Amino acid sequence: MEIRKAREGELSEILGIYEGARAFMRKSGNPTQWGDNYPAEEVLAKDIELGQLYVICEEDELFGVFAFIKGPDKDYNYIDGAWLNSLPYYAIHRVASAGKRGGMMAECVKYCLGVCDQLRIDTHEDNLPMQRSLERLGFVRCGKVYIERAGERIAYQLSK
Repeated sequence: MEIRKAREGELSEILGIYEGARAFMRKSGNPTQWGDNYPAEEVLAKDIELGQLYVICEEDELFGVFAFIKGPDKDYNYIDGAWLNSLPYYAIHRVASAGKRGGMMAECVKYCLGVCDQLRIDTHEDNLPMQRSLERLGFVRCGKVYIERAGERIAYQLSK
Protein backbone atom coordinates (compact mmCIF):
# COMPACT_ATOMS: atom_id res chain seq x y z
CA MET A 1 0.00 0.00 0.00
CA GLU A 2 1.12 3.49 -0.81
CA ILE A 3 -0.09 6.82 0.50
CA ARG A 4 0.38 9.88 -1.67
CA LYS A 5 -1.23 13.20 -2.46
CA ALA A 6 -4.40 12.94 -4.50
CA ARG A 7 -4.32 14.05 -8.13
CA GLU A 8 -6.85 16.25 -9.90
CA GLY A 9 -7.63 13.49 -12.40
CA GLU A 10 -8.73 11.20 -9.54
CA LEU A 11 -11.49 13.51 -8.30
CA SER A 12 -14.31 11.52 -9.90
CA GLU A 13 -13.12 8.27 -8.33
CA ILE A 14 -12.62 10.01 -4.97
CA LEU A 15 -16.19 11.34 -5.12
CA GLY A 16 -17.34 7.73 -5.64
CA ILE A 17 -15.44 6.63 -2.52
CA TYR A 18 -17.19 9.31 -0.48
CA GLU A 19 -20.57 8.31 -1.92
CA GLY A 20 -19.95 4.75 -0.76
CA ALA A 21 -18.79 5.96 2.65
CA ARG A 22 -22.00 7.98 3.09
CA ALA A 23 -24.04 4.88 2.25
CA PHE A 24 -22.03 2.86 4.81
CA MET A 25 -22.65 5.55 7.44
CA ARG A 26 -26.39 5.47 6.80
CA LYS A 27 -26.46 1.66 7.14
CA SER A 28 -24.40 1.91 10.36
CA GLY A 29 -26.88 4.24 12.08
CA ASN A 30 -25.12 7.50 11.21
CA PRO A 31 -27.28 9.17 8.53
CA THR A 32 -26.57 12.80 9.39
CA GLN A 33 -22.80 13.22 9.80
CA TRP A 34 -22.14 13.77 6.08
CA GLY A 35 -25.73 13.92 4.86
CA ASP A 36 -26.17 13.41 1.10
CA ASN A 37 -23.33 15.46 -0.35
CA TYR A 38 -20.46 16.07 2.06
CA PRO A 39 -17.71 16.55 1.26
CA ALA A 40 -18.69 18.63 -1.75
CA GLU A 41 -16.69 18.42 -4.95
CA GLU A 42 -15.48 22.00 -4.42
CA VAL A 43 -14.09 21.12 -0.96
CA LEU A 44 -12.18 18.14 -2.35
CA ALA A 45 -10.90 20.10 -5.37
CA LYS A 46 -9.59 22.76 -2.96
CA ASP A 47 -7.98 20.05 -0.79
CA ILE A 48 -6.21 18.69 -3.88
CA GLU A 49 -5.11 22.18 -4.92
CA LEU A 50 -3.71 22.83 -1.43
CA GLY A 51 -1.94 19.45 -1.39
CA GLN A 52 -3.80 18.22 1.68
CA LEU A 53 -5.91 15.40 0.24
CA TYR A 54 -4.25 11.97 0.29
CA VAL A 55 -5.14 8.61 -1.19
CA ILE A 56 -4.33 5.11 0.03
CA CYS A 57 -3.65 3.09 -3.07
CA GLU A 58 -1.91 0.18 -4.71
CA GLU A 59 -0.74 0.91 -8.22
CA ASP A 60 -3.71 2.76 -9.76
CA GLU A 61 -6.41 1.36 -7.47
CA LEU A 62 -7.70 3.67 -4.71
CA PHE A 63 -8.70 2.10 -1.39
CA GLY A 64 -9.13 5.15 0.83
CA VAL A 65 -8.90 8.92 1.04
CA PHE A 66 -8.34 11.49 3.80
CA ALA A 67 -7.44 15.12 4.37
CA PHE A 68 -4.28 15.76 6.41
CA ILE A 69 -4.04 19.38 7.47
CA LYS A 70 -1.41 21.17 9.52
CA GLY A 71 -2.91 22.84 12.59
CA PRO A 72 -4.02 24.92 14.20
CA ASP A 73 -7.57 24.10 13.15
CA LYS A 74 -9.97 26.91 14.10
CA ASP A 75 -12.66 24.37 14.99
CA TYR A 76 -10.34 22.94 17.65
CA ASN A 77 -9.57 26.25 19.39
CA TYR A 78 -12.32 25.64 21.96
CA ILE A 79 -13.00 22.24 23.45
CA ASP A 80 -15.51 21.24 26.08
CA GLY A 81 -12.93 19.06 27.80
CA ALA A 82 -9.17 19.25 27.36
CA TRP A 83 -6.68 18.35 24.67
CA LEU A 84 -3.80 16.14 25.82
CA ASN A 85 -1.36 18.99 25.24
CA SER A 86 -0.90 22.23 23.32
CA LEU A 87 1.93 21.02 21.07
CA PRO A 88 1.75 21.66 17.32
CA TYR A 89 -0.45 19.09 15.58
CA TYR A 90 -1.98 17.97 12.32
CA ALA A 91 -5.68 17.27 11.93
CA ILE A 92 -7.13 14.32 10.03
CA HIS A 93 -10.46 15.03 8.33
CA ARG A 94 -12.78 13.48 5.73
CA VAL A 95 -11.57 9.87 6.13
CA ALA A 96 -13.30 7.43 3.78
CA SER A 97 -12.70 3.88 2.66
CA ALA A 98 -13.70 2.36 -0.66
CA GLY A 99 -14.76 -0.72 1.33
CA LYS A 100 -12.45 -3.01 -0.66
CA ARG A 101 -9.99 -3.69 2.18
CA GLY A 102 -9.94 -3.31 5.92
CA GLY A 103 -7.42 -1.33 7.91
CA MET A 104 -7.63 1.97 6.03
CA MET A 105 -7.74 4.05 9.22
CA ALA A 106 -4.68 2.23 10.56
CA GLU A 107 -2.82 2.93 7.29
CA CYS A 108 -3.84 6.58 7.49
CA VAL A 109 -2.67 6.97 11.10
CA LYS A 110 0.61 5.14 10.46
CA TYR A 111 1.37 7.53 7.60
CA CYS A 112 0.39 10.62 9.59
CA LEU A 113 2.52 9.61 12.59
CA GLY A 114 5.48 9.46 10.20
CA VAL A 115 4.98 13.20 9.63
CA CYS A 116 4.15 14.44 13.14
CA ASP A 117 3.81 13.31 16.75
CA GLN A 118 0.45 14.94 17.51
CA LEU A 119 -2.77 14.09 15.69
CA ARG A 120 -6.27 15.41 16.26
CA ILE A 121 -9.52 14.21 14.73
CA ASP A 122 -13.24 14.48 15.44
CA THR A 123 -16.27 12.40 14.66
CA HIS A 124 -20.04 12.37 15.07
CA GLU A 125 -21.52 10.74 18.17
CA ASP A 126 -23.40 8.29 15.91
CA ASN A 127 -20.24 7.18 14.10
CA LEU A 128 -19.55 4.19 16.32
CA PRO A 129 -17.31 2.36 13.81
CA MET A 130 -14.97 5.39 13.68
CA GLN A 131 -15.00 5.80 17.45
CA ARG A 132 -14.03 2.14 17.92
CA SER A 133 -11.31 2.42 15.28
CA LEU A 134 -9.81 5.56 16.81
CA GLU A 135 -9.77 4.10 20.30
CA ARG A 136 -8.25 0.84 19.02
CA LEU A 137 -5.49 2.91 17.38
CA GLY A 138 -4.64 4.69 20.63
CA PHE A 139 -6.55 7.96 20.26
CA VAL A 140 -7.84 9.44 23.51
CA ARG A 141 -11.31 10.99 23.73
CA CYS A 142 -10.67 14.55 24.90
CA GLY A 143 -14.13 16.13 24.91
CA LYS A 144 -16.39 17.83 22.41
CA VAL A 145 -15.73 20.47 19.78
CA TYR A 146 -18.17 22.49 17.74
CA ILE A 147 -17.60 22.36 13.98
CA GLU A 148 -18.89 25.47 12.23
CA ARG A 149 -20.60 23.66 9.34
CA ALA A 150 -21.63 20.55 11.21
CA GLY A 151 -22.27 21.03 14.91
CA GLU A 152 -20.97 19.14 17.91
CA ARG A 153 -18.38 16.40 17.45
CA ILE A 154 -16.39 14.09 19.70
CA ALA A 155 -12.75 15.21 19.76
CA TYR A 156 -9.81 12.80 19.88
CA GLN A 157 -6.05 13.22 20.09
CA LEU A 158 -3.12 10.86 19.66
CA SER A 159 0.20 11.88 21.14
CA LYS A 160 3.19 9.79 20.06
